[in-house]
Amino acid sequence: MFDFFDGKKKVVIGMVHIGALPGTPLYDEHGGINALIQKAAMDLEHLQAGGVDAVMFGNENDRPYSLKAPTASVAAMSAVVSFLSPSIRVPFGVNYLWDPVASVAIAAATGAHFVREIFTGVYASDMGLWVPDCDGALRARRDLGVRNLKLLFNINAEFAAPLDTRPLALRARSAVFSSLADAILVSGPITGQATSQSDLNEVCAAVRDVPVFANTGVHLGNVADVLGVADGCVVGTHFKVGGHTWNAVDPARVRAFMGKVATLR
Repeated sequence: MFDFFDGKKKVVIGMVHIGALPGTPLYDEHGGINALIQKAAMDLEHLQAGGVDAVMFGNENDRPYSLKAPTASVAAMSAVVSFLSPSIRVPFGVNYLWDPVASVAIAAATGAHFVREIFTGVYASDMGLWVPDCDGALRARRDLGVRNLKLLFNINAEFAAPLDTRPLALRARSAVFSSLADAILVSGPITGQATSQSDLNEVCAAVRDVPVFANTGVHLGNVADVLGVADGCVVGTHFKVGGHTWNAVDPARVRAFMGKVATLR
């Protein structure tokens, strides 16, 4: 596991879903950046107080998603995370959906420890033909002087189907070998939907050199199975009020989940 986790096992990364950013259709011009900061600050505090091991900032509500980040959105997300930086007490990452180069740039600007993205593969998606720029992201990591930034490769894209017909486990092994993945994430078909346990089992059995995380749909009912094989998980929707993706983080849900995780470590 990564050094910044201080030897923790079965790591839980909690999501801070920033509201729709400037330059996107759902942006709230009346609330502005201050509204984005206030909501993110509250979610951040609830996640940290509940005991998560790390947090990740994402632009989940920038719907419909773009494969090329608007400049205004990159600047705004960097500003929100930077403003909250003094309040962050755990390792943190960033994820700009769905632009790996922009995600690396935001990480470099904010001092993030890791980035999650779709870096490899070719997909038929809600956004059209999806061909990530893995090479550009790794070159940006070098050029921006953040070589220690860890890149978490989401190996099966949400809202999309791969055009690569190789088995998922082979694609995961290939991403580690050919594209220098620092970790592999296994997802369900859409935000909040569970990763297939069989897919997760196969990837964990095939990938031994880097950590493997479940990326979506982890909850109290399946976390024991997930962490029975995976090195950790990313949790967003389950931590929200009523288990609804667009709601605020529910402190009671975070505490209950992390209490369960404590029994599994």
